[in-house]
Amino acid sequence: MTRPLYHQAPLELTFGATVTAVRPGAVALDATAFYPEGGGQNGDAGTLRWPGGEARVGDTQKDKASGVIWHVLDGEAPPVGTSVTGEVDAARRWRHMARHSAEHLLAQAFLRVNPAFRVAAVGMRSAEVTLDLEGQPGEADARAAEALLRGVLARRDLTLETPVVPEADLLGYPLRRETKVRGEVRLVIFRDADGVPFDVSACGGTHLPRASLAAPVTVLRTERIRAGLTRVVFMAGEEAAEYLSGVYQESRMLAQGFSVPVSRLPERVRALAAERDTLKTEAAVLRERLARALADAAPLEHPAGVSLRLIALDDPALLPAALAATPAGELRAALAPGGRCGVGSGHTDWPAGELLAAALRQTGGRGGGRATLAQGTTEAPESFFAALRDRLAAPRSPA
Repeated sequence: MTRPLYHQAPLELTFGATVTAVRPGAVALDATAFYPEGGGQNGDAGTLRWPGGEARVGDTQKDKASGVIWHVLDGEAPPVGTSVTGEVDAARRWRHMARHSAEHLLAQAFLRVNPAFRVAAVGMRSAEVTLDLEGQPGEADARAAEALLRGVLARRDLTLETPVVPEADLLGYPLRRETKVRGEVRLVIFRDADGVPFDVSACGGTHLPRASLAAPVTVLRTERIRAGLTRVVFMAGEEAAEYLSGVYQESRMLAQGFSVPVSRLPERVRALAAERDTLKTEAAVLRERLARALADAAPLEHPAGVSLRLIALDDPALLPAALAATPAGELRAALAPGGRCGVGSGHTDWPAGELLAAALRQTGGRGGGRATLAQGTTEAPESFFAALRDRLAAPRSPA
């Protein structure tokens, strides 16, 4: 079993230890300040050094059955019995502590907004931390929880306590979640200067010494993930501050491009979206008019006594409109770039789908449709119109 140093002194990141076991790519020590992956929190990384060598620790894992903590190495492992000095990656540990502390604090804030918002699962593997909550909180609830926590961190100096208490004593603590841990239970308590706890949880992770160090805690979005559960995605601490700073800088550049202050950027974007929608509607009307004009302007021919217009288009988007208004007694066929093709029929004896299928059997491709309009793609566009003429000229089987 490895003696964990990260619980007693989470801010002491350099330590001495002895190698007790070696396996391919990893070593175990008699004691370690490296926190192993668990409880939704990533394992620590850092460096091990010994006389004549050193290796990067890329990850830390715990064998739950034996209690041994394995340090995954990028390099050769020192032999059993070697005295080593370990150094935990401080920036990585700090990010993990901020995420985990903020997870506790925000979960408590949601609970105070509505007691139905209870945590079902957490994830702290990346800068975007997740809380999966019961009770179906919405965006308004998320903003309320965020504001509540912001006010608490601004007004109350919450400090960390991590007592280890017997299971029988848990009834004396206002636990946010029931724990499955038995025997001696480690608690994580954020308590104000008056002794009033804001959050009490059973937890084995690493946390910041003061809750204010987790600020800002910023909710990014909420997502319904399955029946009864809503995922809240948030960021905390330095990662949140860096993210918000980046978003502001990008927003400022956009605002400058639109000649408005950042505060009016949403208003400007809404105006542009409305203008875009108007232009899209106008463009659709003009596209339809153009398509019909091109169709009407195509020469009229009469293969086998059938009125037929063959229409060459330079935009596939024009194809449906060019064929949709085929007059009674007339047939229209259109070709567009990419082999897009179609047939419009106003002739009861010649269904559009039948004509298109016949032409595609000869030229290759796929398509289909109803009696008045059929569309598809041909593999030999240069032969499509000829194949259609051949079909019209061929004798039809008696009905």
